Amino acid sequence: MWLKPEEVLLKNALKLWVQERSNQYFVLQRRRGYGEEGGGGLAGLLVGTLDAVLDSTSKVAPFRILHQTPDSQVYWSIACGSSREEITEHWDWLEHNVMKTLSVFDSNEDITSFVQGKIRGLIAEEGKGSFVKEEDPEKFREGLMKFEKCFGLPEQEKLVTYYSCSYWKGRVPCQGWLYLSTNFLSFYSFLLGAEIKLIISWDEISKLEKTSNVILTENIHVCSHGEDHYFSMFLHISETFLLMEQLANYAVRRLFDKETFENDLVLHDPLQITKRGLESHAHSEQFSAFFRLPKEETLKEVHECFLWVPFSHYNTHGKMCISENYICFASQDGSLCSVIIPLREVIGVDKADPANRGVSISTKGKTAFRFTEVRDFEQLVAKLRMKCNATSSPQHINTELKEKMKEQSWNILFVERGHGVSMFRTKKTRDLVVRGIPEALRGELWLLFSGAVNDMASNPGYYTELVEKSLGTCTLATDEIERDLRRSLPEHPAFQSDTGISALRRVLTAYAYRNPQIGYCQAMNILTSVLLLYAKEEEAFWLLVAVCERMLPDYFNRRIIGALVDQAVFEELIRVHLPQLTDHMSDMTFFSSVSLSWFLTLFISVLPIESAVNVVDCFFYDGIKAILQLGLAVLEYNMEKLLTCKDDAEAVTVLNRFFDSVTNKDSPLPPAVQQGSSLSDTKSDHPKVDITDLIRESNERYGDIRYEDVESMRCRNRLYVIQTLEATTKQNVLRVVSQDVKFSPGDLEELYELFKKEHFLSCYWNVNSPVLQHHDASLPYLDQYRIDCQQFRVLCHLLSPWSHCANRDSLALWTFRLMDESSDCLINFKQFACVFDIMYNGSFTDKLKLLFKLHIPPAFTEVESLSPSKGGDLSKEELIHFSQLSVSSVGDSLERDSLKSSPEKGKGKVDIQAYLKQWQDELLKKEENIMDLPRMNQSQFIQFSKTLYNLFHGDPEEELLYQAIAVVTSLLLKIEEVGRRLQSSTSAVKSPVAVTEVPAEIPRKGQEESSSEQTEGSRAQSLRDNHEWSFAFEQILASLLNEPAFVRFFEKPHDIKVKIESAKNLQLKARIRV
Repeated sequence: MWLKPEEVLLKNALKLWVQERSNQYFVLQRRRGYGEEGGGGLAGLLVGTLDAVLDSTSKVAPFRILHQTPDSQVYWSIACGSSREEITEHWDWLEHNVMKTLSVFDSNEDITSFVQGKIRGLIAEEGKGSFVKEEDPEKFREGLMKFEKCFGLPEQEKLVTYYSCSYWKGRVPCQGWLYLSTNFLSFYSFLLGAEIKLIISWDEISKLEKTSNVILTENIHVCSHGEDHYFSMFLHISETFLLMEQLANYAVRRLFDKETFENDLVLHDPLQITKRGLESHAHSEQFSAFFRLPKEETLKEVHECFLWVPFSHYNTHGKMCISENYICFASQDGSLCSVIIPLREVIGVDKADPANRGVSISTKGKTAFRFTEVRDFEQLVAKLRMKCNATSSPQHINTELKEKMKEQSWNILFVERGHGVSMFRTKKTRDLVVRGIPEALRGELWLLFSGAVNDMASNPGYYTELVEKSLGTCTLATDEIERDLRRSLPEHPAFQSDTGISALRRVLTAYAYRNPQIGYCQAMNILTSVLLLYAKEEEAFWLLVAVCERMLPDYFNRRIIGALVDQAVFEELIRVHLPQLTDHMSDMTFFSSVSLSWFLTLFISVLPIESAVNVVDCFFYDGIKAILQLGLAVLEYNMEKLLTCKDDAEAVTVLNRFFDSVTNKDSPLPPAVQQGSSLSDTKSDHPKVDITDLIRESNERYGDIRYEDVESMRCRNRLYVIQTLEATTKQNVLRVVSQDVKFSPGDLEELYELFKKEHFLSCYWNVNSPVLQHHDASLPYLDQYRIDCQQFRVLCHLLSPWSHCANRDSLALWTFRLMDESSDCLINFKQFACVFDIMYNGSFTDKLKLLFKLHIPPAFTEVESLSPSKGGDLSKEELIHFSQLSVSSVGDSLERDSLKSSPEKGKGKVDIQAYLKQWQDELLKKEENIMDLPRMNQSQFIQFSKTLYNLFHGDPEEELLYQAIAVVTSLLLKIEEVGRRLQSSTSAVKSPVAVTEVPAEIPRKGQEESSSEQTEGSRAQSLRDNHEWSFAFEQILASLLNEPAFVRFFEKPHDIKVKIESAKNLQLKARIRV
């Protein structure tokens, strides 16, 4: 490739390079040791080591071209190449296009200037169509070329960035390069002739963390398939770890948890991912989460500045963050002072105090915000003025008076620090939230602190439209909603009438319609009931949206991954803050089981309603951090009793009694509604605990837990949680399949890994992979991963003992069609394993029956490649076309009817009776009688015979097997002819066809093939005017059992382990070839 011209002192480079060509203006050199026998001796080894360790232009490729001018000691590097063909192409281009032009210049300086300009123009021209857009394109191009050369991954694999580091192999560090791409973590090192190459796909990583020990002060630990890998000596280890964390989470979200990934437009296309894009996306996510903004908001600009705080009379230093629709400010510690200003509220933006580079922003609430020491403040003012022209009117808030003392405190706060979205959020704001938000202001402030007010303002009329659309729909979600409506706060008067129940039904049904991937989860009815107590119906809907989609991400999907991740974070915090409790508990899963309802319902299901709403107050202000802090406070409060517990049941009883004793002495709810007040003193001897004191104590003791640390722990534990769920899926699949196959547990597990890897390989570089679209974590374990015909062909070529067959593509196609009982062009692992179990562990009869069924409908279909040059090979398009063809056979209509009634078809109600009937039918079909197999007609039998010929090719007993085919074929035809004559003798019409006698001596191999084909052709011609021959399976089986060569061939054992090891090494390469 062409390089940006750089000076090279040839005197110092002669020891590393060998000159191969030269002329008056250019020199072509080869790296010493490259292409020489023995590697060029010691000099070649040293040069190879330098190439692996140093980051320079010379190390990238073994060939380069230098530009020179006569009588000059300075040379300029202008091109490099990884192969002789590539560098020769550049050299020839220079000779034909540049050499003739250089003679017209008068001075050497003009020649050098022209060559440099020409090379820069070529680089710019090449860069127009390139997707590489990094900070240093030249350096990145070099890294990309080495990445492609070293690892041989498909060209669609997108390199994001690379770093110099050390990889610890045992106790020895190996210096090399770590390459981070969209689907793989790769490492390459070459030191003194020793080459180390490591490729780990992100979806295989179960642990990714920064660690330190006695030898390494800081390193990155990667665990994959139980193997530990350590990388150290990074220049910027935090930046590297953050990017690795982002790529790992990106991969597992896309492949394992696509429900949350599909709506992520920024990272939807893996070919467009860059280091800068990932960093920008991470900053935007952190920005939206910190300020409770809609997740669609993208961080555009960040300005370091000062904000004037009028009520405290001082300037606070922090950062101004600007997105499409908001201006936000946070002081340096993140909690002292923060402000959110929607652009829809802004009425004026002016330059204030140019000497201090000030910007003044006025809002409709008659509040002015003054920022100073803003860099490029004039350009910022111009941009903000343009943005504010398209903003909408503010949200009107209606309030009324309750709880005079608390309301007065909040009103004073509103006067001093502003009212609405743009209010100053300070320590005093948090103190008032901890005391409990007044009833009259609770709905308003919940909307404000959660960011739901922004969603509602951005989507006027959306909820009404959604209710109309969802009205009358009947799905599994609506059935579950109807079942749980009367269970939602049944003791509260609001839900003892049709008014409250109807509002709850509309909100839950509208959300299920809005987000069918979540639909409805049982905890949602309890949470929504509490929201409706303090917010209007539409406000409750948007609060539910904020909780489910932003504040508690992935909590309410089918696998509650978000809740499991936060439980893992909670366990990690327990280890740090309550180590004595950790030492006492032998199994940390106790905390996960007991705390699941805490996270899913925000303590509403375990605390009395009058106390639980105070917890919800803190949650909407501080997010999940408030729930984690309160959980730690609860465990610490009950520490002594928990340490004396002998088992989990006793510990659960202790916590339940504690929750029953929690009260809210300031609650304005009537006694009939309060749950805590109805408890008798004899029911629990636990002293009463006020919820306000408990929350205040949790803030004082654990308030130093930072939001950034929680997010980091979430990212780290997400990998572990998802890999644990995948391990559970694998164990269940293997447990079910092992009952039906004879493979050893180890071999079956290896087959599952190959099957799953093939599923993922189709998703790595294809945004709209049909296999990824069919992946659904809510399906039974067996159907979570399925492959199509193209993927099955790849695995069949790698694993099948019959893969040497000339028509192996046709065999793979027919096998797939046989297994695809549901006709959706996808098969699961059980079907896959069972068919290979027959090939490797089946008896002679089993294997022959499989071959027989492959040559009759519905498996069999006429296959002919559109490209005669390919022989029996089929293209991907042809394979997919043939796999989707439907072949009519006996009983097809009944089968189609059963498919239509299958309980898994459609997305309506699940018919339990249909499930039971399907299960009964499967039990009846367990033992298949060979007498029930349909007969094989003439054309199918001819293809069956050809397949046998292809299978026997190359076998040591090939001649005996060919002779046996001829004998069996002739015998079967004679039997059929005799039967036809006996049948025709009973009628007046006699058959005109005569029996074709078989010669006494069977010809050898090649002669036998041609003669048998001619015989089959003459028989086919003679039968065209009459009915075709047909054979039953028992006829073929009985004939073949008389041939010992046949029996020996099909009973010959095959070692699946050898095939599996070969497939593990060749699977990726096979995918590249396809």
